Amino acid sequence: MAESRTSGSVRSRLVGVVAGVLGWIGLTFAVVLVLHVLLTVGGANPDNGITRTAAEFAQPLALGFKDLFTPEDPKLNVLVNHGIAALFWLVARSLVLRLIRRPG
Repeated sequence: MAESRTSGSVRSRLVGVVAGVLGWIGLTFAVVLVLHVLLTVGGANPDNGITRTAAEFAQPLALGFKDLFTPEDPKLNVLVNHGIAALFWLVARSLVLRLIRRPG
């Protein structure tokens, strides 16, 4: 009986740690995309190191959303497509955390 409680406690802690790590990863992905959107729409200098780094990290995180819509205005393009990608990561994060933490 005591062994069962111990394994349940270990499992519970492990699930908590995994959920925490995956939650932070999903949130970080969304924040990087939002940062890129804010810098682009705000007119930040594209040659600045921070702006370039945010754009470089955001591109692979945008997945198939980066060219989902093709408005002529480049700022609107980033706002819509990378914004949708950020929302995707937040929804995916929520679903994954719900599945991991689901009892049973």
